[in-house]
Amino acid sequence: MTIRETRLPSGLRVVSDPMSTVESASLGVWVDAGTRHEEPEVNGISHLLEHMAFKGTERRSARAIAEEMDAVGGHLNAYTARDHTAYYAKVLKEDTALALDIVADILQHSTVDAEELAREQTVVVQEISQAIDTPDDIIFDHFQAIAYPDQPLGRPVLGTEGLVRAMTRDTVQSYLQRHYSAPRMVLAAAGRIDHDQLVEAADKAFANLATTAEPEQVAARYVGGDYREERDIEQVNLVVGFDGVSYDDADYYPASVLSILLGGGMSSRLFQEIREKRGLVYSIYSFASSYADGGLFGIYAGTGEDEVAELVPVLCDEVVKICAGVSGDELQRARAQLKASILMSLESTSSRCEQVARQLLVYGRPIPTAEVVEKVEAVESTDIIRVAKRLFATTPTIAAIGPLGQLESYEKMAQRLKL
Repeated sequence: MTIRETRLPSGLRVVSDPMSTVESASLGVWVDAGTRHEEPEVNGISHLLEHMAFKGTERRSARAIAEEMDAVGGHLNAYTARDHTAYYAKVLKEDTALALDIVADILQHSTVDAEELAREQTVVVQEISQAIDTPDDIIFDHFQAIAYPDQPLGRPVLGTEGLVRAMTRDTVQSYLQRHYSAPRMVLAAAGRIDHDQLVEAADKAFANLATTAEPEQVAARYVGGDYREERDIEQVNLVVGFDGVSYDDADYYPASVLSILLGGGMSSRLFQEIREKRGLVYSIYSFASSYADGGLFGIYAGTGEDEVAELVPVLCDEVVKICAGVSGDELQRARAQLKASILMSLESTSSRCEQVARQLLVYGRPIPTAEVVEKVEAVESTDIIRVAKRLFATTPTIAAIGPLGQLESYEKMAQRLKL
C-alpha cells in the first residue's frame, strides 16, 4: 500500500498512509501557522488558539468534546511549534469518522467564548510560570532568542504573561480567520484508512474553511550571542550552539548524522568523554533543528557549579576535534542510529501521520522512506567533516542559567571554539 495525496478544490491537501495490519488510525490537521507567523504584540496567540480550540464549538461544549473521545477510547491533542500548529487524534478504525468530525469542528466552529478565554489565559500563564521555573526547559527559549533576536523565530512559543492576558476574543478570532485557511492546511491520516473515503469525508467536513492566500513570514536571520541568568539552583544549564541548516539544505542529512555522532547516544563523543570518562554531567546531548529557511545546531549540558569550569574546555575541544576527522566505525554507528529511528517510527500510526504531514508542509510532497534511508546511508566521513567546519565556523550562541560564577566569559568560550 502506498501514500496517496489529493488536493481539494479549496486548497486543502489530504494525504493518507494506509497500514492494513493495524486496528487503529491516527489523523490530524497540520497548519502552516506558528510562532514565527505572529506579530510582536500577539506573541503566543498560536498557542493560546490551540488551547481555545478545545473549549467548545457551536454544537459541542468543551466537556462534550472530551466525553465523545473518551467514549470510544480515543486520544485527542494538539501542539504549537514555531513553524506550525497541529491538531490530531488517534482512534480505533471504526471511529475514524468521529475523529475527523471533531477535528474539523474545533478548527472551523470554535466559539472562543469570552469566559472560557479568560480561564484559559490563566491556564496558559500557569504554563508559562512552570516553564520559567524549569531551567532545563526555559533555557532553550533564551537560546532561541539570542540566536534569532528581534524577529518572530526568536520569540517564545508560549508568549509572555502580559501579552497573553491582553489578548481579546476579537484578537484570537482575527488570527484564526487570517491564518487557518485551506491552502495552509494538511489533513493527514495513517493506519486503517481508505483514502477515497477520507477525501470524500474531508470535502464535506471542511467545507467552511477560508481559501485566502498565505500571509508572508519574516525570513530567518541567525545572529548569535550570549545570554546568562544567575539563579540560586544546584545545576548550571548550558546550551552552546551555532547556525544550522534548513530542511532543503544539501547538508541536512550530514548535519543529522553529525549530531548523533557528536552527542546523540551513549557511544557518542560527548557522552563518552564528558559523562563516562570524566563524570562531569548527568545529561549531555546535541541536537540539529531545522526550519524552511534556516536551523540551529546545539549542545545541551547540565552540570554542577564546580564542574562547569572543567566541562567547558572539554566540550569545546570535542567540537573542534570532530572537524579533524571521524572513524568509519563511529560513522557507521551514527548512521545506523538515525536509520533505525526512521524505520522504527514506521510502526506507529501517530508517527507516520505526523511524518507525512510535515513532509507536505516542508517539501510539498511525501518523501518515500527508501529515499530518506538512501540519503542517510550516503553520508560519508568527508561530509561530516565538511559540515562540522561549516557549522562550527559560525558565531556561537551561548545560553546559561544557574550558579554561573565559574563559567567562562563568552569571549573565551568563542575563542576556544575557533577552528
